[in-house]
Amino acid sequence: MRIRATVAAVSGALALSALAVPAAQAGEQAVPSLDKPTAAEAFGLGAKTPRAAARAAVTEPVISKVVVNGGKDIVLGTTASKKISVSITASHPSGIADGYVDLWHGSDVETDVDGWVMPNEDAATCTNSSATTATCKMTITIVPGEDLYKNALAGTWHVTAGALAGDQSSVAWNDYHSKARVQRLSKVTVNASPEPVKKGKTLTVTGKLSRANWETGTYKGYAAQAVKLQFRKKTSSTYTTVKTIKSSSTGALKTTVKASVDGYWRYSFAGTSTTPTVTAAGDFVDVK
Repeated sequence: MRIRATVAAVSGALALSALAVPAAQAGEQAVPSLDKPTAAEAFGLGAKTPRAAARAAVTEPVISKVVVNGGKDIVLGTTASKKISVSITASHPSGIADGYVDLWHGSDVETDVDGWVMPNEDAATCTNSSATTATCKMTITIVPGEDLYKNALAGTWHVTAGALAGDQSSVAWNDYHSKARVQRLSKVTVNASPEPVKKGKTLTVTGKLSRANWETGTYKGYAAQAVKLQFRKKTSSTYTTVKTIKSSSTGALKTTVKASVDGYWRYSFAGTSTTPTVTAAGDFVDVK
């Protein structure tokens, strides 16, 4: 059975054994169990065995497609959990009995896993497209501050994909099938002043770029990032970039421009591998 488990960090060290325990007591950092299952365990085929040995010397299922979160980046804020959909399409002469997808973070599945999220369901829901091929669907729930217990988990995760043959004679299993990206939700604000402003006078545009801090459960300023100041005339529907500035050490944004015509000012951040793109709603300035 696929069971989500947590362990408590004790004296700063991570206990890596899979324990079915309640959420960590106050003051303790809750982290997920990092004891990833083998193919045999995932499909309930017996005791834990080495991954290589889990592949029977017979025709294995062929995995043709894996989709995580509809192909989109997985973005989480500070508190709200996110349930994502995952699916695997595979084929075998006897059909497909079950599928499995999980996500893990680290450099080596055997020796260096510091993040892991698994399916909510005990078994996938598989739909046959033919006698030999099926697409199996599952969901994964990710919780910031628990599964994502440190900010370093933002970025690229590995996708494990597995498929069980219809006659259960063999399993396809690949801990490095593909990759998915998990990101820290970003926010940006804007305020142009004074409002209204006389034509030709200086307009000061301030704001802040911040992103989720999974370790503190708050939003912290995102420092030294290139952010575009954009403007559109009141009569236009298109924004143009006026200049690019960098956020301060606290994520603050500030620049000045000359007021010319009525319109909307906004800041736009293109994003990074760990943080998604974000654009502020336009702030209207009346030019007299």
